[in-house]
Amino acid sequence: MPTTPAPAPFTADDYRARMARAARSAADAGLAGVLVAPGPDLVYLTGYQPTAITERLTVLVLAAGQDPVLVVPTLEAPDAAHAAGAAALTLRDWTDGKDPYAVTAPLLDVDGRFGVSDNAWAMHLLGLQKELPGTSYVALTEALPMLRAVKDAHELARLEAAGAAADEAYGEIVKVRFAGRKETEVAADLAALLMKYGHSQVDFTVVGSGPNGANPHHEAGDRTIERGDMVVLDFGGLKHGYGSDTTRTVHVGEPSAAEQRVHDVVREAQQAGFEAVKPGVACQDVDRAARAVIADAGYGEYFIHRTGHGIGVTTHEPPYMIEGEERPLVLGMCFSIEPGIYLPGRFGVRIEDIVTVTDDGGRRLNNTDRAMAIVE
Repeated sequence: MPTTPAPAPFTADDYRARMARAARSAADAGLAGVLVAPGPDLVYLTGYQPTAITERLTVLVLAAGQDPVLVVPTLEAPDAAHAAGAAALTLRDWTDGKDPYAVTAPLLDVDGRFGVSDNAWAMHLLGLQKELPGTSYVALTEALPMLRAVKDAHELARLEAAGAAADEAYGEIVKVRFAGRKETEVAADLAALLMKYGHSQVDFTVVGSGPNGANPHHEAGDRTIERGDMVVLDFGGLKHGYGSDTTRTVHVGEPSAAEQRVHDVVREAQQAGFEAVKPGVACQDVDRAARAVIADAGYGEYFIHRTGHGIGVTTHEPPYMIEGEERPLVLGMCFSIEPGIYLPGRFGVRIEDIVTVTDDGGRRLNNTDRAMAIVE
């Protein structure tokens, strides 16, 4: 199996630049600052991921004109000090028995409005509100939805590697036997292949056979795959800290003309969505391009989800390719294009690639054949 060297780790300078950009963006949005709890935003901004998410307050405080400060429990301070971005911030620790909100309060504008990472614990937000009743808060997804959306060259390299690894997994899974095996067995094969090709984490392995394929988020179950089944394969995880996510729909034995027709429509819709990608185009126009193909073919009511979602340190993040999202595409954005048709009680078809925005259009990070593969 060919191997590629791991990308160079992000540096303190990388994290310093991210935190500074987040603080500037917050100020531009009229916020006094940003409060970041443990989770993907904290990893993105500092490289720090606590070994365990506990009830003890950990929060990164960012505001324009002041140095970043990471408030941590004393027992976790040594780990935080070793994070790649630690050199770019100040640590302020608190011990059990002390009030962490009183420790944090002097860092905040007493009457400020702050962006808060979506996964912050309610008890911590309520604790800060009690300490500083003049403050108010808004979710980061609402206030700074593009915080992680535009990828730099180092991030893009990680996404490319993750996409290539998922492609390798697909190239092998179509060689295994499907008929007579349970969905869970094929899902286990997929998970093992993702790990074989360098994923550190497998997030999902959707194997939707026959009527189960009509459920877009079907979890692999005990249904035995039969000859004549359409099978939706949607799988991904993390490699080098960045996500993969791809879908192909295969058929056990030769498909019927009706099955082939549905697959052809979805493939055409996916291509239309891809061709709509270019800088300055509204996100909703990617959705419209793909959806129009499916609607014109008479299957509009069976396309029941958005066309795509952003991807990075998490599998789903802004931007979203959906009607009503008028935000323009920007060079370096990465997102899925994954139209589908889902016929209840019969079968489903979905085709998905991760795409990045380039100077003059888009570039796929998944490059396996989008034609229907015939499996045994």
